[in-house]
Amino acid sequence: MWILSLPSSTSPIAPEPVPESETRESLSALRPRKRERPLIAVIGINDATETTDFLMPAGILRRADVAEVITVATNPGAVNLYPALKVQPDATVAEFDEKYGDGADYVIVPAMSRDDDPTALSWIKSQAAKGAIVIGVCAGAKVVGAAGLLDDKHATTHWYYLRELRRNNPKAVYVPNRRFVVDRNVVTTTGITASIPMSLTLIEAIAGRQRAQAVAQDLGVTHWDASHASGAFRLTRPFVLTVLENGFTFWNREGLEIELSPDIDEVSLVLVADAWSRTYRSRVVTFADTTAAVETRNGFRIIPDQVSSSQPTNRLPQDIGTQKPAEVLKEALAAIRDRYGERTSGIVAMQLEYPQQDAR
Repeated sequence: MWILSLPSSTSPIAPEPVPESETRESLSALRPRKRERPLIAVIGINDATETTDFLMPAGILRRADVAEVITVATNPGAVNLYPALKVQPDATVAEFDEKYGDGADYVIVPAMSRDDDPTALSWIKSQAAKGAIVIGVCAGAKVVGAAGLLDDKHATTHWYYLRELRRNNPKAVYVPNRRFVVDRNVVTTTGITASIPMSLTLIEAIAGRQRAQAVAQDLGVTHWDASHASGAFRLTRPFVLTVLENGFTFWNREGLEIELSPDIDEVSLVLVADAWSRTYRSRVVTFADTTAAVETRNGFRIIPDQVSSSQPTNRLPQDIGTQKPAEVLKEALAAIRDRYGERTSGIVAMQLEYPQQDAR
């Protein structure tokens, strides 16, 4: 059986520091080229776009207030995020093009349910042609590759999709042990949580180290360089067995409810919703006392899954309103461990490609 051939564990690996010269080169490549106050577009497809890839970099960049950040969708209507949440974008790609004919300074491309959406690919190509720096977050690197932007570029992606990325982009050069890779006008990152250091590095490139430090402190983050231990993230026997075991609860998964209160911190919200939705034991649903979208701290409009004016019977077992986002994620992993066990907490961290040094 193929599962028996998998390793039984991954060993803790300390990431090696990134040379200062490489960091300087990355910052130089990321500096805005068109506007003094850059325009950043985050694109999603309406069918299904990854929750944290889409909303976390947008949320971090908006709270930094160093750029105009606009969420766009391929078609009118809400963007269904996976594994949780639904958001009303600011514009369609057509509306964006009508207003900003010279294109964005940066385009952030999250993981999507399909890598070959023709509208998304055409728009990403057109933005790159207009001079935008294209940033593929997590498996969004596959979409960037499908748009033809990874040829002769150094790149990375989420550990689970690495083989597929390399197969489909033979001219790309994989770079291990980096949470994000900058090569001229294209940036790619490893798994989902890598959008935090990527976003902070982009803030530093736009507005300087001091501004990035202030945002990092607000997030509860102490470091954000590109160092990464790629060897700590791979398919293991316990990972597969836990996913299979937890997957048998598909018809009996817990519905954990999050109240969408006005001004909720969208970064904390997406981290918690994403983490709890990756246990294979639970699913996260949102509720509010209205059918209307609820506006978050930095102006994102989240559409509630259900309407209720009373307290839920199975509320999410943690408060996301009083702690910094990085602390909220650590608490979520600890709460998942308490509720479902160490192995389930481990598969969530592995899916998020969450570095062990950040968990401490």
